[in-house]
Formats: sequence, C-alpha cells, structure tokens
Amino acid sequence: MEQRLSEARLPDGTRIAYASVGRGPVLLHAPGWLTHLEHGWAIPQERTFYERLARGRTLVRYDRPGCGLSGPTGQSPSLELEAEVVQAVADATGAERVELFGASLGVAAAVAWAARNPDRVSRLVLYGGWVRGAEVAEPGVRAHVLGLISTHWGLGSDVLADIFAPSADAQTRAAFTAYQRAAAEPATVRALLELAHALDLTDLLPQVTAKTLVINREQDRAAPYAQAEELAAGIRGARLVRLPGRDHLPYIGDADGLADTIRGFLGLSTGHAPGGVLTPRQREVAALVAEGLSNREIADRLVITERSAESHVERIRTRLGFRSRAQVAAWVARGGS
Repeated sequence: MEQRLSEARLPDGTRIAYASVGRGPVLLHAPGWLTHLEHGWAIPQERTFYERLARGRTLVRYDRPGCGLSGPTGQSPSLELEAEVVQAVADATGAERVELFGASLGVAAAVAWAARNPDRVSRLVLYGGWVRGAEVAEPGVRAHVLGLISTHWGLGSDVLADIFAPSADAQTRAAFTAYQRAAAEPATVRALLELAHALDLTDLLPQVTAKTLVINREQDRAAPYAQAEELAAGIRGARLVRLPGRDHLPYIGDADGLADTIRGFLGLSTGHAPGGVLTPRQREVAALVAEGLSNREIADRLVITERSAESHVERIRTRLGFRSRAQVAAWVARGGS
C-alpha cells in the first residue's frame, strides 16, 4: 500500500497534514503525542500495523499542529485544539460518519470529539489511554522527563523510547528515537506532554454514546491498566480487552494481536478461518480470556483447576486456529464468528 498525503485547515488557517491508505469506509486515527507521517511510514513495523488496519478500510492518520508535516500554530496545546483537529480532518475526508481510533494522547482527542459529535462516530476504539493524566506517573518522574526534554532532547528521546517500546530491537529503537526528534521541536514536545499530564476526561466519558472498545496492554508503563479500567467504566456499554505485553507503541510487541482485536470489533476479518465450533464451556472460557483473565483467574472464576483452565485455552486456540490469547480476545470481540 502507498499512503496519499493531503491537507486540511483549521478555522485559523493552520495547515494539518493527513495521510490516507486503503479503500472503504473511513477509519480515522487520532495518534499518540508525536507523529511524522513520512518518518512513521518508513518504520517497517509501524507501516505493517497500519497496512493491516487498512484492509477493508480507508485509514486516515494525521500530524497534529507543530508536528511532522503539519504547520505551526499560535494556539497552545489543549483538548479543544485536539478535537478541532479531528473535526478538520474528518470534514476533509468528506465522510458523514467515521470509525474513530484513538491511541495514547489521541484517546483524549477521540473521546472529546465523539462526545460532541455522536451522530458522526459509528464505532470508537481507545488504546493505551487514560482518564486523568496526573495519575499516569509519579510527579517526580513527570518533572524529570519534562526537564530532560527541555535541556537535552536527545537524551530525553532515548528515555521515552525505553518507556514506550521496551521490547523493540536496537534498530527499531534507534529509528523511533530519531523519529521523535524529527517530529517536533523540544518546546512543542514539552507542551504536548504537559497537556497529557493535565488531561481529565471524567466529565466527557458519560457523554460518549458510540459503541466503544477499550484496549490496554497489561504492563504498559506509559498507560497504566487501571486507567483503562476507568475509561471503560466511564463509557456506558464499553468493552475492555486486556492484552499481554508492556509496549505502549501499538506497532511494537504483539502488533498482530492488537490489530486483530481492532479489526474484529469493526467487523473485519482477521485473516484467520476458524475450523471448529466451541462447546458452551469453551465459549465461557474464551469470554474470560477476552476479559484479560489469566489461567489461574479463570480457574478461580469457574471453580476448576488451573491445569483444566490451561487445557481449555489450548483447545480453544487449536479449534480456532489461533496462536495467541489476543486473537481469541479479538474473536470474542467481534461476536465469536
């Protein structure tokens, strides 16, 4: 696939660069805090992840003001500006309704826009987000990272790469570190991180009416799982899926499992052809896997031995032709079909 670059404009004239790839209904991606449409597309893992999401959809990604290929703005980073950017890009696509996928800082943008535009969001996917930014990390850690960004952005980008992608290989880590430095100037980087820490979505969550899926990796250091639980609890009817892993970047770690989970929720194929029908007990176990329960937790819930729970999970994976628990969770998320 090749991405197609276009531009949208904010009401004040700020230029917003966005990229489209694939064909079909619009899946609009509100990205994490630092992006560069060209540099990101050049990282094989990131490109592969987005190409996977774009099968059957027109995936639209953008650079926020002051980042990547977008123009500078006189406005300070804010939740209002984040929602304004989503609005401009959604309008530029010409789509009356979109599926909206927010990741990391983009979760706040997606929630704010979905809450204010219920008629334009058919489905909402939130990955690696938080309700209150002040609870994402200890104050001392936040101050340390902000100081590094201001005084030594090179070292700061290394530290953030370690937090966001601890399992990435050395080459990918180096590419991401360079990508961060190319994405924005240190002043913009610091301002965006300060916004992330200041966010509080508590009052917006009950206003979201779109069918919603919340996803988080269980050991993500940048987005604690407890915050995902609060996100899901605050949106009526939201489904929460816990995936294994500790990487915050969606395309590092089990990117296929994450992509399959999203595609399943959107009603798209995951590239697998389940070859059997599960028994009622196996469906019950599969639903608990989708909740993120370990084999021991499943055993406690069903009052069976941990070994029996493990055997059930293995049989489920075998009958469905899946390699990971994340793929089972995706199968459940799309209705077990």
